[in-house]
Amino acid sequence: MHQPKERANLDPAAASLPRITPMGDRNTHPTRKQKMAHRRAKQKPAQHRTGVVLDTLATAGTTAETDDWVARSLRAVWHPCTQMKHHERLPLIPIARGSGPWLYDRAGHRYLDAISSWWVNLFGHANPRINAALKDQLDTLEHAMLAGCTHEPAVELAERLAALTQHTLGHAFFASDGASAVEIALKMSFHSWRNRGYGDKQEFVCIANSYHGETIGALGVTDVALFKDAYDPLIRHAHVVASPDARRAEPGESAADVARRALDAVRALFEARSHRIAALIVEPLVQCAAGMAMHDPSYIAGLRVLCDQFGVHLIADEIAVGCGRTGTFFACEQAGIWPDFLCLSKGISGGYLPLSIVLSRDEIFAAFYDDDTTRGFLHSHSYTGNPLACRAALATLDLFASDNVLAANAQKSATLRAALAPLAGHPQVRNLRQCGTIFAFDAVIADPQQAKTFSRRFFTHALQRELLLRPISTTVYLMPPYILDDAELALLAARTHETFEATLAEAA
Repeated sequence: MHQPKERANLDPAAASLPRITPMGDRNTHPTRKQKMAHRRAKQKPAQHRTGVVLDTLATAGTTAETDDWVARSLRAVWHPCTQMKHHERLPLIPIARGSGPWLYDRAGHRYLDAISSWWVNLFGHANPRINAALKDQLDTLEHAMLAGCTHEPAVELAERLAALTQHTLGHAFFASDGASAVEIALKMSFHSWRNRGYGDKQEFVCIANSYHGETIGALGVTDVALFKDAYDPLIRHAHVVASPDARRAEPGESAADVARRALDAVRALFEARSHRIAALIVEPLVQCAAGMAMHDPSYIAGLRVLCDQFGVHLIADEIAVGCGRTGTFFACEQAGIWPDFLCLSKGISGGYLPLSIVLSRDEIFAAFYDDDTTRGFLHSHSYTGNPLACRAALATLDLFASDNVLAANAQKSATLRAALAPLAGHPQVRNLRQCGTIFAFDAVIADPQQAKTFSRRFFTHALQRELLLRPISTTVYLMPPYILDDAELALLAARTHETFEATLAEAA
């Protein structure tokens, strides 16, 4: 397959984009190391390479070295959530470093990380204050098992998170990732009911189009066919109730009306099955993988009432929507309630290290507190409560506390909302919407084949305009780090619009 040598070959418009000089390369003359690498590459037999390389290195003598890095990844790395064959056409970006909201490839070309590296990065790449905290922790304690031991970062993080819930939720249980946190909450709910003498409560409820992770237990409460169907024989299925997605409003209805209709479906299920149902799980305010489906806070408040009335646990999956994404630190705050379990991951470590946490109410913890080992919660992984990850999370909380982040986010979001407003009148845009720092709109694509490939084509056009954006099907969304300045916000809005137009024009 022919490999483009110049970035402009992917799109003529890319030729006008600014080129960033690679760090440490201040002239056009190849170094001795580069010359040697070039000679070695010329001596090697030609190899077939798959994947598109975005102008991986423009400087003489170094192209082979960078091309090899991409080719090696395609040979050796199984990339997540990816049909690997698509990389015969879809660019694979060789990221060399990050700084603030920008990622840089090996040629020095930059990309605004407009989706926060899968929703995890809050305060930019290589944040100096988080870096400093991690360097200090690295010289003190890198890891110690949390079974039979404890350490300051885990203790302090658990205490500070409990305080943020007004001490309604405490007893933090640490894990590594979002799906693991969901597994833990499901197991805790079932096991706590059993310890209290309600062993029949073994069923779970999720919301239509919900996503809670891709481990087997988490898939049981996920309603996205793409992730779930292949593993259907392995899955214990949950009850699925109607989504409160505000886009489902009938003429004359409000988002609150849609929420009321969705709550009626929950009530009907609880009236029939609450004696068998352990818990209902929900992403408060935004169902992210459902195409950023947003709903009225009254839905979460109504769930709390129904769960209390019928004796069902409420699990809030705040893995993506927590840590300020929706405008408050916890999304549940906007509904004025606390769940029985709250799952955190992604942004809690600032996007630095794998970490997830399940916070629970005192009565949940009390159900396991016994002399009998079998009544304990026997779940673990080797890196539970890793000190480095906990220290990154503490540094993240420090930034929230010292920089008045939530108020600053509100101002930045207002600026971005105004800059994106012209899209609302576009004939192929529907449902331009916002919740906190999350923005989304739906592309209207009549041709099913064009709709099927929209996300990949948009991604490629975005890269050519210095943006890292990955639509969910035909939903374009922005979830940038919290540190963008006015110029970067303007660039993000303008180039998102340009990317959308270029993607539509390609299909014309």
